[in-house]
Amino acid sequence: MQYEAKNPQEYLEQLEDDWRKEKLMTIRQYILDHAPDLEEGIEYKMLSYSKDSSSFFHLNAQKGYVSLYVGSIDKIVDAEELLEGFNRGKGCIRVKKSVILKETGLETFVKRAIEAKLAGKDISC
Repeated sequence: MQYEAKNPQEYLEQLEDDWRKEKLMTIRQYILDHAPDLEEGIEYKMLSYSKDSSSFFHLNAQKGYVSLYVGSIDKIVDAEELLEGFNRGKGCIRVKKSVILKETGLETFVKRAIEAKLAGKDISC
């Protein structure tokens, strides 16, 4: 889904108060906890997280899942194990309603992606 929001606050206000918002807010908190200096903004009609014009993540609530865009998933150490059970593409992790985030390795994956990017590693597609 696309949201016509000018800033993150507007984006969050437009989300329906359902399981997608809950999952999105949890993932958003993972990002903010592990990289509080990232700038949260809007890019491509979704939440974006960047530093010095370098994009780290995009986060969006779709109709049937929440998507986290990270560049190239395979460039993150142990991504296969950390993301076991997730539906994913080359650079997108799809979080469905049935996923219990605290029982997954997604937070560790987010932390490792941030560490890699801050260390200057190329994690882009």
